[in-house]
Amino acid sequence: MSSRAAYAAAADELASRVLRALRGAGGAALVAPHLDSSPDALAALAAVRVIGADTFTPHVLAGVPFHAADAAAVARSFEEFPVPGGGPSARPDERTAAWRDWATAQLLARTRGYAGNPVATVPPEPGDDLTDTTDWQRWSVRMAQLAPLATPCLDGPVRDAARGAALPLCRGLTRSVLRRDFPTAVRLLRWLALLRHDGVALPLDPEPVLDHVRVLGGASPRTALDLAVAAHLLGDGTHTRQHTGSDTAPHPPSEAPA
Repeated sequence: MSSRAAYAAAADELASRVLRALRGAGGAALVAPHLDSSPDALAALAAVRVIGADTFTPHVLAGVPFHAADAAAVARSFEEFPVPGGGPSARPDERTAAWRDWATAQLLARTRGYAGNPVATVPPEPGDDLTDTTDWQRWSVRMAQLAPLATPCLDGPVRDAARGAALPLCRGLTRSVLRRDFPTAVRLLRWLALLRHDGVALPLDPEPVLDHVRVLGGASPRTALDLAVAAHLLGDGTHTRQHTGSDTAPHPPSEAPA
């Protein structure tokens, strides 16, 4: 198996673990068992960076405890793969990676019980790449790449940009569905689901799109995870069950039992 294939397989495996936890199946521990069971430790750590902030999704959305060993494993992925720069001269892909790393580090820092050093991440300076929607096709692809930031407890410039651009997001979603680019469509649907969750009026009803993509969107673990997050934010109770003892309101990570 090539390195690229090994990394992709590891990311799919971690996404599947996160999805099972979000649905209330399997154990609550996620990242540490993923590393322990992987035949390729480097690929497993890379997968943690690829899934990023979505690793915390079962806790943020369903109240599943986030274990201290999992938090330590997330921190270890940052130690193994240094955070890229996201300054003004950075390439668009580097700025995207910087935003995603910042989101992961934010959720890690809020995890009570994590005793390790904080991960030093500096978000890119907000610029026209977030606010200029003139080329809405290119902009919507960028926002799809930033879909892990579409979670209720992460605020900031990316979410602000989404709040002010419901129409370009809807255009991008419609274009992706028509092109049968379902991975991009589902990631944009996450942003629209979050806007609906925030009370923003939308020019497009996201529920029929959710049903359409659920039938035709394929079985990729990462696409299935994006779909489950969107469904949760839209109040669809068919995809997951609430973790026993948790309330229904999304909240940031706050518990990491030893």
